Amino acid sequence: MKVFLVYSATNSLLSKSIKCYTKETYNHVSIAFDKNLDQTYSFGRKKIANPLIGGFVKENFWDPFFLTSECLIYSLDVSVEQYEKMLEIVYYFDQNKQLFQYNFLGLIALSFNYDFKRENAYFCSEFVATLLNESNVTTFDKKIQFITPKDLLEIQHLEKIFEGQVVNYLSEDKTITNRPLSVV
Repeated sequence: MKVFLVYSATNSLLSKSIKCYTKETYNHVSIAFDKNLDQTYSFGRKKIANPLIGGFVKENFWDPFFLTSECLIYSLDVSVEQYEKMLEIVYYFDQNKQLFQYNFLGLIALSFNYDFKRENAYFCSEFVATLLNESNVTTFDKKIQFITPKDLLEIQHLEKIFEGQVVNYLSEDKTITNRPLSVV
């Protein structure tokens, strides 16, 4: 089975500001359960027009907000058990999304290297790291609340499959390697 780490950089003011601070090309990461990115999840904007309203989201890369974004996509082989455990966790997040919020305070704490863990609040890389850790896909050398999108690139056996604009990736002819169970 494969899962996909999807790094993205939108043209939004917030994304450009974060990029200036981190000096990284991609500052958002999501996890997808299919190559077509139909089942992609993260913590981000609940309302595309307002970056301050965030939480657990199923991302729609066909939305004009994402289509012209730059992205970097890696695949990662996982066992059937790990894949199913991740789906189970994502299902829990989806069924209880009203309990979860975006961890803005955690991001600020991260920028000061301050150990700050909030209950039921995540930023994108914190969520993806939690999912991979709780599914026994990988462990990390530091606390989950300190994991950045760049840190996730250190996971063993990642295979780069695409870099470029989202619209170019979505318009490619792809053979579906996973038939994901519908989570949402």
